Amino acid sequence: MRADMLTSILSELNGSSADIEASAIVSTDGLMMAALLPAGMDEDRVGAMSAALLSLGDRTAKELARGGLEQVLIKGDRGYILMTHAGEDAVLTVLAKPQAKLGLIFLDVKRAAEAVAGVI
Repeated sequence: MRADMLTSILSELNGSSADIEASAIVSTDGLMMAALLPAGMDEDRVGAMSAALLSLGDRTAKELARGGLEQVLIKGDRGYILMTHAGEDAVLTVLAKPQAKLGLIFLDVKRAAEAVAGVI
């Protein structure tokens, strides 16, 4: 039931913008909770990398006196990867196209993260 609710949140998020290609909800220890990923993308790898990068981002923000971490954004030549906390125990990871309008995606991701936190 909870997995269905999380998948529904991801479906709504992916449908909110044509620029969002995939999304996943991962526990802070790297276990996949729900995902809408492209075929052939390894869910376990996505989970482990998302949790590790968000943890490193948390530590970096604290060590460099930047306050609490809001998000981690990675830009590659084929698009963006955005990770943000979804409550205390989860990470929301989103893959977006290179021409994505990030302001709109940030807003949609924030709303989705709040919805995930409410479910978890």
